[in-house]
Amino acid sequence: MISMRALTVVSLLTVSGASAQSGSDRLQLGLEGALRACEHWILEPASWTDGLAPFLAVVDLGGLISETDSLPAALLPPEEFRRGNRYFRIAAGEETGYALVVSSDIPMCHITGGGSVDLQPTAEDTIATAAFRARWDTTSTETTGGIVTTFFRSRAEPKLTLVYSRASTADARRDRAQVIATALYDLSR
Repeated sequence: MISMRALTVVSLLTVSGASAQSGSDRLQLGLEGALRACEHWILEPASWTDGLAPFLAVVDLGGLISETDSLPAALLPPEEFRRGNRYFRIAAGEETGYALVVSSDIPMCHITGGGSVDLQPTAEDTIATAAFRARWDTTSTETTGGIVTTFFRSRAEPKLTLVYSRASTADARRDRAQVIATALYDLSR
């Protein structure tokens, strides 16, 4: 996964007092919003080609999401996806948040989440919701070195896949990213 440096950087993604909701609600709201943002950015490019307002309205995170000029390298997607990127921070609580990277050149998005709060229960709860399950089918799951990675295919557009990694148990290490998700639209099929 990612180093202590990334954890520190993700901690800097938060905005204090961003929401009056409880901490666990903000954690799930932030991750659900990041996943919605991924899907929408890729499947509905008209929502952002003429400005971000329509896109941000669909993401529905209000003041929790903000665009930034850049993110540290530890929060960026793999090298092959680093073209035409735009960067967002999603505040999820004190010293906890998500980074969202999208691309105007490649139909992909990348989410990294971490901080001082254990995100493993939130990561599991988010993909177990009826709303998530209505949009995504599980294609496979693998566990390696305390990390569970689940592969999903979009029900709305089968060419859209999501790779979703998180700790296999609660209270795992917090000196690395706790959630990493990358969605990609397959243009070759």
